[in-house]
Amino acid sequence: MRVMIAGASGLIGTSLIPHLRHGGHEVLRLVRRESRAPDERTWDPPAGRMQDGSMDGVDAIINLCGVGIADRRWSGDRKQAIKDSRVEPSEVLAAAAAAHRTPTLINASGINFYGDTQDREVDETAPVGTGFLAEVCRDWEAATSAAQPTTRVVLLRTGAVLSPSGGMLGKLRPLFSLMLGGRIGSGRQYMPWISLDDEVGAISFLLENQDVSGPVNMVGPQPATNAEFTEALGSALRRPTPFPVPPPALKAVLGAEMARELVLTGPRAVPSVLDKAGYRFQHRTVADALTAAVGR
Repeated sequence: MRVMIAGASGLIGTSLIPHLRHGGHEVLRLVRRESRAPDERTWDPPAGRMQDGSMDGVDAIINLCGVGIADRRWSGDRKQAIKDSRVEPSEVLAAAAAAHRTPTLINASGINFYGDTQDREVDETAPVGTGFLAEVCRDWEAATSAAQPTTRVVLLRTGAVLSPSGGMLGKLRPLFSLMLGGRIGSGRQYMPWISLDDEVGAISFLLENQDVSGPVNMVGPQPATNAEFTEALGSALRRPTPFPVPPPALKAVLGAEMARELVLTGPRAVPSVLDKAGYRFQHRTVADALTAAVGR
């Protein structure tokens, strides 16, 4: 296939591109500057513009765009940037897919679509939850509506991606290595996770599996609480985790809203669509995923 990727320079994109090329796919990258390589095409999402001929012969679009959610405190401007950086590119690519009758659009979304479900297990049939991130995910997914009459649209509701080279684990690993890691609050809240290997593997699987469309929970098959995640990471790093982090301290550092939505609550989500479609996870438990990630 000829595959166009937006957001190719991020954590997922930089691993996905070589994986797809190794599998025999031709990969083009959308960039927000003048193209400098044969595989680059220029675009300007806020202006709704794409380089002439960008979509010629494209069989699938994979949209991974979006500024980091936890990179800065959530001011009003930052929250708007989080939303705009996801919705605008999705609208542009959905319109392009519809105009060129592109067979497949795989569009990023987030597992925070469900909000906080506490102990209630949710699959892809569950309704949207409440909170800022749930609203962002709702609008993010709705932005693909222009493509849906003509194009197979897959919505990647991704949890925390466990990678040896960055993401959440990149921020936590130094703290745990210094024996400053510990469960957060009660530790009973769920932390939806997926290994980078499975995120990339599942995207490739969904690209080639034409029978799957709609939302797909991109999470590991065994949900883990914060306490279970903490124990597994401490074990993988061979470090004790003696110091729990009290919620007030976390709220002081991150801000109350970010702390509540990103760390102190979470959905107990399961990957029903991937399981039913026959995807085989490389890492079925958070302990397996963390051991693989920190061992690299």
